[in-house]
Amino acid sequence: MKIIIIKYPSGNLQSVIFSLERIGVEAVLTNSIESIQNAEKIILPGVGDANFAMKFLKKKKIDAIIPKLKQPVLGICLGMQLLCKYSEESNTECMGVFDVPVKKFKSKYKKIPQIGWNTISHLKSNIFHNIPDNSYQYFIHGYYVPLVSYTIAETEYIINYSSAIHKKNFYAVQFHPEKSSFIGHKILENFIKL
Repeated sequence: MKIIIIKYPSGNLQSVIFSLERIGVEAVLTNSIESIQNAEKIILPGVGDANFAMKFLKKKKIDAIIPKLKQPVLGICLGMQLLCKYSEESNTECMGVFDVPVKKFKSKYKKIPQIGWNTISHLKSNIFHNIPDNSYQYFIHGYYVPLVSYTIAETEYIINYSSAIHKKNFYAVQFHPEKSSFIGHKILENFIKL
């Protein structure tokens, strides 16, 4: 099976590779359009700035091919936000797979970004097969996707928001399964088995 991790300026690519290796899956890190189009599964991870990331993806013309992909695609953290229509981070136009905005957390009482463990609930997708409701996952983010029709998992931090979304062959999670111990690894395994 050919698993591609999209290579772009981002902070957690190697962590995803190591996490996949722990579940016995070998992945290729590349930004080759041909390799992405021919992959069986594609992962778009990310930690970083949405505007900077989108500029790189546009320069490589990857932003144009991702919305047209028919194989399973998983966005992680920044990768999830880039699959949305627009981000309030630097007023960034994103790829628009999910026709929803990404908003900035606002609070006088809680730290932003959210960093650490939090629960995911209201799980609705086969990507969460055998994952207990209210399982803990690791988060680090200052922007969020509101609750929408695509929502397949929810988390509460300041407000209730989408910690995972799904549309056709596109899946996206705000948390970091690659940093979330055996439950996170199980979610990655479920994605690989789609």
